[in-house]
Amino acid sequence: MSDRAGGPDVAALIAPRLTQWALTPDGPAFATASSVLQPVLFDGRAAYLKIATADEEAAGGRVMVWWDGRGAAPVYAHDGDALVLERATGRTDLAELATEGPDADDEATRILCRAALRLHAVDDRPLPDGLVDLTTWFSDLFAWEAEHPEAHDGLYPRAASEARRLLATPDGNAVLHGDVHHGNVLDFGADGWLAIDPKHIIGDPGFDFANILCNPDARVALSPGRLERHIGVIASETGIEADRMLRWTLAWAALSSCWSELSGDDPGHVLEVGRHARALLG
Repeated sequence: MSDRAGGPDVAALIAPRLTQWALTPDGPAFATASSVLQPVLFDGRAAYLKIATADEEAAGGRVMVWWDGRGAAPVYAHDGDALVLERATGRTDLAELATEGPDADDEATRILCRAALRLHAVDDRPLPDGLVDLTTWFSDLFAWEAEHPEAHDGLYPRAASEARRLLATPDGNAVLHGDVHHGNVLDFGADGWLAIDPKHIIGDPGFDFANILCNPDARVALSPGRLERHIGVIASETGIEADRMLRWTLAWAALSSCWSELSGDDPGHVLEVGRHARALLG
């Protein structure tokens, strides 16, 4: 259902769900590229009504339901593409924390690692519908490197080679978040740090930590010595060897960069993180 401008008709999408779950609006609704969100009260508790408007977002919603509050924001109610999930009300923001100096940045990365590890520990069966394996997730990079072998001093072929090696020798198999960064792990007060907005991927847990190294912004991610230091932080929290984490970082940075270039955008600082990871690998 869309409005005259071609976007979702927010009010029309939200209205029946407010009635269905007896929700009280608690702020203005808004739309993103893949969902509609309405702050609400659910039995007096701060929550969000979230309605997916894209298939990928709906698949991520099924992962949220499957996690059932174990490392992710609790889902109070769900039906099809609609969720009611707990709203974070804590005061600490990881992106802000990471800008407060190296020690605070290190602590933000530790929090992100621990949040991802909680998610990876959930191993219920059956698995949520619509999961995509990492080989499929990297298919755009494998196609892009064949078409652009010289781009960025051969970064894409090197990254694709490292990705293939990693995928051929997985260190575990878990339902992944797929987009772990400082804006997707939030302060839920007494409930701790919990994740929101996952993708729908399954595979080697190491993949989930690479995006941390490209975030929260260019100034932090490219600060001198930050990549080397945080490879060590991640190793200490997860047990992933530094060399393997660098390879995941190169693979992820190249995948993200090729997605940007496919969309006609500049990959920006993520490409520079990939270059640095490649240099450290030798």
